[in-house]
Amino acid sequence: MEINDTIFLGIVQGLTEFLPISSSGHLVIFQNLLGLTEPELLLDCSLHLGTLLAICVYFRSDLKKMTQALWPFDPSSTHGSLLLAVVVGTIPTGFIGLAFRNPVERLFQSVPIVAIMLLVTGIIVAATRFIPKRYTHFKRVGILAALIIGLAQGLAIIPGISRSGATIVCGLLCGLDRELAGRFSFLLSIPAIVGAVGLQLGIESVSRVGIVPLIFGFGASAVVGFLALKFLMGMIKKGRLHYFAPYCWAAGLLALFISF
Repeated sequence: MEINDTIFLGIVQGLTEFLPISSSGHLVIFQNLLGLTEPELLLDCSLHLGTLLAICVYFRSDLKKMTQALWPFDPSSTHGSLLLAVVVGTIPTGFIGLAFRNPVERLFQSVPIVAIMLLVTGIIVAATRFIPKRYTHFKRVGILAALIIGLAQGLAIIPGISRSGATIVCGLLCGLDRELAGRFSFLLSIPAIVGAVGLQLGIESVSRVGIVPLIFGFGASAVVGFLALKFLMGMIKKGRLHYFAPYCWAAGLLALFISF
């Protein structure tokens, strides 16, 4: 694979991993346009590791305080409760990911399914237009909310469903403060990304992609991802997540068009 291709896919990954428009859906579409008849899982892992780095850098303060809260562990403290919520939310995500891994991997070869799921994502983020600010006031993530948001993240393994869109909207529907809904969504994604990469890594893919293109793709997704994350958090605080709905609908319709 050419370096330009992996840089392009890295930019796509960096933008779409955080913006609520589905990174997996866009990667399926663009990989098909670039002539990749089979999903390159190692490339996908490399791009996700780039966005993982962006999350860790952006939320480094939260991660440091959550690490400090490990001992002595106090679930009543702000970051102790946040750490507990991430652990609890990871349980349904991990169960769904392991149970439905093989069927979902086959969906990555279907552009029409991705197109339909992008339309669904548009509906999900459009729903935030009708959530009043006074409803989203909780400053901590409860156990039940963590489980529900973790379930939403698990369902977002379907390509075309935005992970960030599903989890942030779910958090808002659970009454979480806007900023907290965004923070928790991305902190919850860390173990999910690590787990997905661990399951998908395969050294045999290196010869098909190439180590240098992988590095450039990783770098592009990390840099663009950090900028996209900073932009999205601003949009969440202002209650403008629904602005992304028209794009999801347009992308879904375009994907349906090119698939036939």
